[in-house]
Amino acid sequence: MFEKKFKEAVKSQVPLLDRIMQFIVNRKGKQLRPMFVFLAAKLCGNVNESTYRAASLVELLHTATLVHDDVVDESLERRGFFSTYSLWKTKISVLVGDYLLAKGLLLSLDHDDFRILQILSNAVRLMSEGELLQIEKSRSLNLDESIYYEIIRNKTASLLAAACSAGAYSTCHDESIAEKVRLFGENVGMAFQIKDDLFDYGAADIGKPTGNDIKEKKLTLPLIYTLNNVDRSTRKKLIYIIKNQNKDAEKVREVIQKVKETGGITYAENKMFEYRDAALSLLNEFENKEVKNGLEELVRFTTDRSY
Repeated sequence: MFEKKFKEAVKSQVPLLDRIMQFIVNRKGKQLRPMFVFLAAKLCGNVNESTYRAASLVELLHTATLVHDDVVDESLERRGFFSTYSLWKTKISVLVGDYLLAKGLLLSLDHDDFRILQILSNAVRLMSEGELLQIEKSRSLNLDESIYYEIIRNKTASLLAAACSAGAYSTCHDESIAEKVRLFGENVGMAFQIKDDLFDYGAADIGKPTGNDIKEKKLTLPLIYTLNNVDRSTRKKLIYIIKNQNKDAEKVREVIQKVKETGGITYAENKMFEYRDAALSLLNEFENKEVKNGLEELVRFTTDRSY
C-alpha cells in the first residue's frame, strides 16, 4: 500500500522527470525509514492517511538527499546500480533532488500536516549542518569524539528520529509521546551510523570500498579512538598517511591494521551496542507487545546487518 502511494506521490507531468522517478522508485533500498514510521505509528495508535503521507515524506526527503549526495561525491553507483548522477549528470540530478523536496513539502501542505512537516523539515536542516560540520572538521582532522557524535546525530540520526516522531505523532497527536519515540529513533540512528562506519574496516562486499572514509579524510569513531590511544610518533605517522597518502591502498591498509590492533573496532562496536540498548530501553516503556517485537527486530537488524 505504501509503495503504491509513494509512486503516486512522485508522479510528474514532464516525461523526462517521470522516467527518472520510475528509475528511482524501481531501485528502492531497504526502506528502513518508512518501516520505522509505520511501526512507530502502530506503537501509539492506528495507521491512517496521515501516517502514509509521513512515510512518503520521509522517503521523498531521504531520496532527495541521496540524489544530491551522489552529485557532491561524484558517485557513479547507488545500491549496486547506476546512480541518477551517472545517467543524467549534475544539472538534472540537482533539479531532480529539488523536485523531490518540493513534492514532499506539498504532500504535507496540501493536507495540513503542518506538525509532521515541521518535524521533518527540522531533520533536513540538521542533516545539512551535519554534512557541513563533517567537511569542516575533516579539513582540520578533528580528534574529538564528542564532535563525531554531533556530526552523526545531525547527519544520520536526525532523519530516523524524525521518521519515528512523525509516525508516532500521526496516530497519537501527543507531543510528549512523540518526543519519547523521537529519542528512541535517535539512538537507533546513532547505532546505525556507527555500524556503517565499521563497514569501512571490514572486507565484506557491501558496495562501499574498504578504507573509503580514510581516503576521504573522514574521521570515524574507530580511527578517532586509535589516534587518541597510540603514542605520539604513531599518531603523527597515521595523520601523515591520512593527509598525504590517503589514495595509496597499501598505506590505507596499514591504517586499518593499526585501528584493529589498537582496539578501535571493539571500542566502536561497544558504543554502537550502548546506543542500541538505550533505544530498546525506551521501547520497553510502551505497551503494544506485537509492535514492540517488530521494532526490536528492526533495531537489531541495524546493528547485526552485513550490508
